[in-house]
Amino acid sequence: MENSGKFITVEGIEGAGKSTNLELIRGLLEDAGREVLFTREPGGTPLGEAIRELLLDHRHDGMAPETELLLMFGARAEHLARKIRPALEGGTWVLCDRFTDATYAYQGGGRGIDAGRIRVLEEWVQGGLRPDLTLVLDLPVQTGLERAGNRSAPDRFETEAARFFERVRRAYLDIAAAEPGRVKLIDASLPLPQVQARIKTAVRDFLGACP
Repeated sequence: MENSGKFITVEGIEGAGKSTNLELIRGLLEDAGREVLFTREPGGTPLGEAIRELLLDHRHDGMAPETELLLMFGARAEHLARKIRPALEGGTWVLCDRFTDATYAYQGGGRGIDAGRIRVLEEWVQGGLRPDLTLVLDLPVQTGLERAGNRSAPDRFETEAARFFERVRRAYLDIAAAEPGRVKLIDASLPLPQVQARIKTAVRDFLGACP
């Protein structure tokens, strides 16, 4: 569709600095004259946010990986139907904190669910919709966990062992290597000004390539 918006996602393990840098990206897009919908996963809709609470709450420690996966895609289906697709079709750019790459990383890499099962759900729920640009903020797991430990009380995912996040990180790196056209890897272990300089370059390059 000629007037459709673009879909940008930001990914990374805990402590990678997504929250800080999402605001930067939003500002860059708005300064370039784009109307921006900022949202997150899991979440983004009232139902999605309720599912997010289930997924993050320690009352559900030990949740079956398959349950976790299906809840993620349940929230995503609602998110796409209620917010993401209507925005894109109306010409609004969508900036999303995590999307399906996170599912491949956390439920695939972290939990060990076969990527083929995730792909079936991806095709069913999303059809051909994929992000136009994904920024993966990458840093060593220990560094990320130390940063995350200085924030609020950890949620159900944040209390996982370091080896879980090593698998998640590896999955993200594999995605970036497999799709270099869409996925831009940003070294988030650098000082913030350097991280943000690289993000600005990636976003401005993308903007420059868009009609």
